[in-house]
Amino acid sequence: MTVNKNYIHSFCTIQKNTVFLNGEVVFTTEENSFADFSKKVYKHFEINYPKFFKMDNLSKLAFLGAELLLTAADENSAENNTALVFANKSSSLDTDVKYQSSISDSEDYYPSPAVFVYTLPNICLGEISIKHQLKSENSFFIFADYEPEFMENYCNILLENQKADRVLCGWVEYYNEEYKAFLCLVDKKGETEHNHEQLKKLYNK
Repeated sequence: MTVNKNYIHSFCTIQKNTVFLNGEVVFTTEENSFADFSKKVYKHFEINYPKFFKMDNLSKLAFLGAELLLTAADENSAENNTALVFANKSSSLDTDVKYQSSISDSEDYYPSPAVFVYTLPNICLGEISIKHQLKSENSFFIFADYEPEFMENYCNILLENQKADRVLCGWVEYYNEEYKAFLCLVDKKGETEHNHEQLKKLYNK
């Protein structure tokens, strides 16, 4: 059986107040907090999605990475059958802690519903899907570390079984101001072959 090759169409890394697109720095700032940094990224790339400011930090991180990769891809695609496959190690723990704090700080023990909305890690997939009108496959996994072999296999299965025309996959980790997003857009065209060696190499850049 012949398996068609898949390719990394584009990739994005966000960490340490810097945004990399296809290996090149496209934005950096001296901001100390992720909240301030994310606002500047939003404004710099002229993103127009007011709901962004209501998101938790994990969703903002995922949203920004996805926006950089999907906006250009959407312009060149008649249909948007893009699957989402994300993973991290802390799940939604950063928001869970804030939610617990909202309960503890309330005299009447009424937790904040605005925070509760984001106490699942896959909510970030919903935010991206709404923005880009995606109705395709999406999954969020929890691993101790980034798993390039798993990402390679899962993406290839989706593409080979025609569950998606392309896959946005990667690692989106946020906890207590420590963060890293590494996202790849994988499809049938490109110059960089999609395999776990390449994914590991690009992740570690």
